[in-house]
Amino acid sequence: MMENNRNYFIAIALSVLVVLGWQFFYMNPRIEAQRQAELQQKAELAKQQPKDAAGNPAPGNTVNGTLPASQASATASREDAIAKSQRVEIDTEALSGSINLTGGRLDDLRLKGYHETVDKTSPIITLLNPADTKDGYFTELGFVGSTNSGSVPGPSTVWTVKEGAKLSETSPVTLTYTNDAGLTFTRKISVDQHYMFTIEDTVANSGSAETSVAPYGRITRYNKPTTPSAYVLHEGFLGVIGAGNSLTEAKYASIEKENESLPKATGGWLGITDKYWAAAMVPPQAVAYDARFSHFTDGQPRFQADYKNDAVTVAPGQSVSLKTLIFAGAKEVPVIDAYETSYSIPGFDRMIDWGWFYFLTKPMFKLMDFFFRHVGNFGVAILLTTIVVKALFFPLASKQYASMANMKRIQPKLEELKAKHGDDRMAMQQAMMELYKTEKINPVAGCWPLVLQIPVFFSLYKVIYITIEMRHAPFFGWIRDLSAPDPTSIVNLFGLLPFDAPTFLHLGIWPIIMGFTMFLQMRMNPTPPDPTQAMLFNWMPLVFTFMLGSFPSGLVIYWAWNNTLSVIQQSVIMKRHGVKIELFDNLRKVFRRKSVETK
Repeated sequence: MMENNRNYFIAIALSVLVVLGWQFFYMNPRIEAQRQAELQQKAELAKQQPKDAAGNPAPGNTVNGTLPASQASATASREDAIAKSQRVEIDTEALSGSINLTGGRLDDLRLKGYHETVDKTSPIITLLNPADTKDGYFTELGFVGSTNSGSVPGPSTVWTVKEGAKLSETSPVTLTYTNDAGLTFTRKISVDQHYMFTIEDTVANSGSAETSVAPYGRITRYNKPTTPSAYVLHEGFLGVIGAGNSLTEAKYASIEKENESLPKATGGWLGITDKYWAAAMVPPQAVAYDARFSHFTDGQPRFQADYKNDAVTVAPGQSVSLKTLIFAGAKEVPVIDAYETSYSIPGFDRMIDWGWFYFLTKPMFKLMDFFFRHVGNFGVAILLTTIVVKALFFPLASKQYASMANMKRIQPKLEELKAKHGDDRMAMQQAMMELYKTEKINPVAGCWPLVLQIPVFFSLYKVIYITIEMRHAPFFGWIRDLSAPDPTSIVNLFGLLPFDAPTFLHLGIWPIIMGFTMFLQMRMNPTPPDPTQAMLFNWMPLVFTFMLGSFPSGLVIYWAWNNTLSVIQQSVIMKRHGVKIELFDNLRKVFRRKSVETK
């Protein structure tokens, strides 16, 4: 069974190796090539567009009678685009920017707590941009009118400030617009200390006839994320369409091929997400709506998540009020969870991509966050979380190595059977099964602990990769950002030589430490007698070392620490069961063989 366990370990390692290889050698170069091609194409389009083509979305255009869709091509600088329209300043503990009175849009938003690089003097993150810029990204609420409703607020409507000079946590802003049909639209905008805007729209009918209006909302974005995506992370469209429904996701590439209309629903939310940031709308929860994820190529190419509520009737002398929530900010786990609870937004915590193993991944983060709040270092929190996981699996690991100890005990009898039956595989298998039955040994008992630990491993991997709490989080020494690769490289002698190593040769100190710990872990068992398995056994640590050289340092530190704990754990369990620890004997054999080969 020791050979079966070894084979199983190699199979698992090869599976991980295939996944890593696919991402490293195929997906990353393909994504980067696609990104460069898109940037070049957009640059060419920008050169071809005349300066006077910049402008706001054409008013009155609708798609399928729902909401404004056309968008003029964008060439203005961000500063010029902001300066050309009337605005109300946004200034909170977490946000800075402005509300565009044309369209009542949120199209200028920066996140005060996050910088573009680990350097605290670098610019803060810009999330939303005006429609006139090449990086347009904005959210807009408006109305679709009926035949007698007159001109209703849309993308080109200029709102008037009724109350409030600046939007902050303690001071909301009220906007107003009155049309020629006697309808007065009042919009009160408030924001909390984090990233949630509350928009309360009131429609008052002072005319003589009953009318109806249909509220709409859209999040429009011109460009996809510039950083390469990964198979463990969803970026693109998402939402929970209807209370009680499950999460709906759509990649940018799939929407570019075909727009997706979503089922009519009441309740829920929808939006667009990046790895760390998101913009999402929570429509009025008591009114049914139609939603869609779209890609438009007329004018300015753009992606759009939008919805349109069913029309609401406003009788003469009456008014109707509707409340919409808009989230625009960082996907901080405690903040997102609090919004789901306090606003009763169904499935809002799924905005963070916890993945298939949600029931494991999120508790794993909770444990890691618990340690972080006590030790103040996310890297140390990873180490402590790994210890807890190892401790939880200690009983299973103990059974695994107990099985290995029993298998080693009967190893001489197995050798006798091999000598007796020679190449007769059928007779050999029958004799082995009889021996297992006599000795009361389950030959597959040692495999189950490995199988059960695979989901836990990938859950921990995903937590480290996707959570914003890891972004720009320092460890010790030269690791200033656990979400970025180890900045050192053996090619330039870890910074002693005055040049940067090529990306494909980048190999830092922590990946080397990880490779060494993996080498030690694999040497806890004898080298397989099969030449092919032996080659994989010998080369795997080196291959993984280079593979992980470009991975976030937090993952590499976790892997190195996990390998170290595995060596210690296996040593303790094997010693307890009276099994010889063969690490040093195996190391001596390796180096003795190498010294003989060099003579």
